[in-house]
Amino acid sequence: MSDLTLILLAAGNSSRFKVPVKKQWLRIGHDPLWLFVTNRITQMNNFAHIIVVAHPDEVAFMQNICDYTIVSGGESRQQSLRNAMKYVTTSYTLVSDIARGCVSNDLIERLIAAKERADCIIPTLQLNDTIIYNNETILREQVQRVQTPQLSRTDILKRALETSIEYTDESSAIVAYGGSRSYVEGDIHADKITRTSDLASLECLTPPSSMTFTGNGFDVHGFQEGKPMVLGGIEINSSFGFMAHSDGDVAIHALIDALLGAACLGDIGMLFPDNDVIYKNIDSKILLTKCVEKLHQFGFIISHADITIIAQVPKISPYKEGMRRILAQIMDLSPARVNIKATTTEHLGFIGRKEGVGVIATASVHYFDWKHR
Repeated sequence: MSDLTLILLAAGNSSRFKVPVKKQWLRIGHDPLWLFVTNRITQMNNFAHIIVVAHPDEVAFMQNICDYTIVSGGESRQQSLRNAMKYVTTSYTLVSDIARGCVSNDLIERLIAAKERADCIIPTLQLNDTIIYNNETILREQVQRVQTPQLSRTDILKRALETSIEYTDESSAIVAYGGSRSYVEGDIHADKITRTSDLASLECLTPPSSMTFTGNGFDVHGFQEGKPMVLGGIEINSSFGFMAHSDGDVAIHALIDALLGAACLGDIGMLFPDNDVIYKNIDSKILLTKCVEKLHQFGFIISHADITIIAQVPKISPYKEGMRRILAQIMDLSPARVNIKATTTEHLGFIGRKEGVGVIATASVHYFDWKHR
């Protein structure tokens, strides 16, 4: 049985990436980068345990699409690694950053072959350029670029991480603790994705699929006297509004479910629980804005939306154009790709009895095309 656990760190905020999509959610074909990298490295060795560290808001979504152990990350890389190490029982641990998308099998084999040489084995690359530090030229032969993955003795790594000092890699923490490190030749293809320009040099990353995904949503709310009516993002002239935890904008609620359905990201209740006081009487445009941000972070771009409002009252036609424009603005779409329709139930059912409104929404999304942005 293998004595090696694989840990992939994917809990960062991608603050230097400068596009709406978090880099761990860039699509390689259909797979997000974190899953592509994990699958790729997993195939290179018979690991005893595979752990992916995720941003706390993304744990549930990541667990839905893989069988790996997903662990909630911390405020720093080191805290995230500490969280993952609680689940490690093997003698050795291989740690890498999900941003190193094209780690090779040869590099993994070099690390494993050297595991007895020191407490931590690290890949490094020599520098070819002149190096100036603090306005002094230093010998480039004495400078090395440190990469991940790094292979460590589990017991030493666990103890080395129990410090308030923040280290940027495992070997620095281990050496500061009193442990040893040894070097193997790195891999120029294991460069880290920090900025979008870095993607061009990583040949193993294929473009995202061009497939379009469609979802639908349905919601209904009864009327409540004396409450303002908000529908499709605008206020309607009416003596009654909707019974709801939020402002009751049934059109936006159905649209959110359609968007989440297209992206396979659950439903509105999962994203905005109706038992959470933070959403009490909240403007549903805020919820839609948060939903759109979530889709963008997870690698999706909205293509279009089509909404059918089913109401005996109020009369919808005077408000359709205003709804279309404000919803398009929130979704970062041209108004030409948002459609609002209205119909009645010919006085049948609770809608026909003027007790409430129902809405059906359909939306389409596609992957963010990082290859041709």
